[in-house]
Amino acid sequence: MKRDDRLLIVFSKNPVAGFVKTRLAASIGATEALRVYEELREITERATAGADCTRAVFYSDYIPEEDIFLDGATRAHLQEGADLGERMHRAILEGFRLGFRQVVLIGTDCPGLGTFLLDQAFEALDRHDAVIGPARDGGFYLLGLNRPMRELFLDRKWSTPEVLPESLDILRQLQVEYAILPALSDIDTIDDLMESGLWDLN
Repeated sequence: MKRDDRLLIVFSKNPVAGFVKTRLAASIGATEALRVYEELREITERATAGADCTRAVFYSDYIPEEDIFLDGATRAHLQEGADLGERMHRAILEGFRLGFRQVVLIGTDCPGLGTFLLDQAFEALDRHDAVIGPARDGGFYLLGLNRPMRELFLDRKWSTPEVLPESLDILRQLQVEYAILPALSDIDTIDDLMESGLWDLN
């Protein structure tokens, strides 16, 4: 039995060509960018399926009848909010409202994120009130909390290299003890993709 006091939230865009990986699509085309995104979702599904927690997927536009994440045990929700920060905040609030003691949120852009690191994030929350996984582009690939912290999400500018340092500053200002996981790379651009080895030029 998996830990029922731990919730892992996966933020996933609905996989539709032209609506996912748009920066990447500018270099390799919408169809190929969709294929890469589907591969990233498969990697994320495998990593999260083995983690010692309950899993929930929050979809960007609609809840599909069938999807790689929907195995019968995974909760399905719709993201709600005006921007990314509000959508993440509302999802985490829902996790705590449902009675979970620890809530970790990830996206589907980080091929280096595996089951061991997810379990490590939850274990860090046994000793700290927050855990963050730094992305090498200046953002984060994972954020975990023991309680809601609206300051981390609302009235902020996203998708900039300042997201991570600003997040750490907020945690320090709130006097929150936090743990930091190893830095990993998200895939947003053609350079990210080439470095990852997921895409073959041939």
